[in-house]
Parts: sequence; C-alpha cells; structure tokens
Amino acid sequence: MSKVRNILVVSHTAQPDSLEACVEVCHHLREAGVTAVLRDTERDAVAAAAPDLSDLAVLGEGVNLADLECAIVLGGDGTILRAAEALHGVDVPLVGINLGRVGFLAEAERSGMTDTVARVLAGDYTVEKRSTLDVRVFEGDKQVFQTWSLNEAAIEKMASRMLEVVIGVDQRPLSSFGCDGVVVATPTGSTAYAFSAGGPVVWPTVSAMVLVPLSAHALFARPLVTAPTSTIVVEVEAHSAPGVLTCDGRRTFELAPGARIVITTSDVAITLARVHNESFTDRLVNKFDLPVTGWRGAGGVGRE
Repeated sequence: MSKVRNILVVSHTAQPDSLEACVEVCHHLREAGVTAVLRDTERDAVAAAAPDLSDLAVLGEGVNLADLECAIVLGGDGTILRAAEALHGVDVPLVGINLGRVGFLAEAERSGMTDTVARVLAGDYTVEKRSTLDVRVFEGDKQVFQTWSLNEAAIEKMASRMLEVVIGVDQRPLSSFGCDGVVVATPTGSTAYAFSAGGPVVWPTVSAMVLVPLSAHALFARPLVTAPTSTIVVEVEAHSAPGVLTCDGRRTFELAPGARIVITTSDVAITLARVHNESFTDRLVNKFDLPVTGWRGAGGVGRE
C-alpha cells in the first residue's frame, strides 16, 4: 500500500493573488493524488473561493507536522518566514514561490509556479540547510525569554531616546555605544535587515554570524562577521532607555534596562528545497537587478 503524501501549502490568503495561487496549487496536488494540507484559517478562505476544495486537510486535525513531505509557500519573504516558524524543529523542506517584491528566500516566481509544483511532486529537488540563531534574554541570572531566528535578531530602541548597549563576543567586552539598535543576522539574513543597515552580504554556504550596529554614536561601530561558534552578547545598560527584541519581524520581547541578550548559532536548521541550480551570484544579480555589463564571460583567470 502506497504511503499517503501530505504537502503543506502556506499562503497569505487575505491577498487575492495569493488566494488564487493557493487554489491553483491545491488543484494541482489533488490531481496528482497528493493531499494538500492547510492551516484552518487558510482552508476556510480557500473553501470559500473554491467550494470543491472544502474538504482539504487541516494541519493538526489528522495531519501533523511529522506527516508532511514538503511545504509549498506562496508569497514574499514574510510569508516564507511565517512558514519557517510553523516548521521550526521538524525536517520538512520548504520551497518558496514569490508573489511579493524581492522574495529573496523564494525559489521561483509566479510565472514558474506550475513547473515548481511539478518538480516538488516528482521529488526533483535538492535540500539546503540554513542555520538559525538561538536567542536568550536574561535579567540578572534569570533567563526570562528564549526564541530563535532564521534571518536576524534585532535589538532596537522603543522611543526617541537612544539605546545604550555594551557588545561582547566570546565572553569578552568589545565596545559600548549609544545607538538606534543592533542587528545580529545569519548568512540567510545578511540580505535582509542587516543588508539595509549597511552590513555585508554573506554567501549562504559560509558559516558565520553578522553583527550590524544601527546609527551608533561611536568611532568603532562597523559591521562584524564572527565565527559560527561565537557567542554574541548585547547588554542594555542599566541607565539606558528600554528596548525591544524582534526576531524575523515576528517574535518580540520588551527589554528592560539591564537586560542581557545572548545569541549563538542554534542546533536547529531550516531546510529549503531547491529546484534550480542557480548560483547565489546569479540570485543577487536577478533579485537586486545588478548591472553586469562588461563581463566577457569566457577564457582567462576567473572566467568560465
């Protein structure tokens, strides 16, 4: 007896184009004899738009995370981060189809959706592990919060007063300054908030963490790249205004003066499915529309 195949479909169904794409993908899966699985609110939206899909499976109601073969995510990077949050802790490949603007985490655009779904159904993809961050907050010796991030952990001021912080790496103090905040990112997140704040782009095959100060009042406040085994500590000074910790723009915690945020590379990775052999260089060029005029391409050192 063949095993039942369950594929999670994640979409921002409040958006008409996302809802339309979700309905289309669910029909593709059903025609292939594969069970499309949605969260309850998304299932309701799809059922209202396409009554023939009213009997779709719902995650947590007979189908659990461990039963999933793969996840197809329809939307921009925010939707992909939402799906990553749902899949955190389980080894389920996630393939993104971009319906947003940049969609840096997505594997395909809307125009390639049918082909991408066909490849997922055929198992014609490779998997790529992306590191995540373990983020813990301490007040004194007491841990008061713990979470994780795929892109970044952002420690930011809450009001007009700047945040006063002390930065430490590997149990040693590095610098202190007033700032709007500090971003600690993974290589995956180096093209997100950290990039917008002036941080370096880090190839996803590089094991590292990136620290980027935000509008720091200091002579030494440059972006830093640390080892993946490093421990980064950001202490909110006792005389500072309070701040807020935000991970991937989704999970937040208010930081009292004196709070200490400890960030390390997590043992838990997120699995992305890749259906194309596009290099990271090509992804940068395509997503950021970079000029490459003058590249001759063949022959000589450094040319293909």
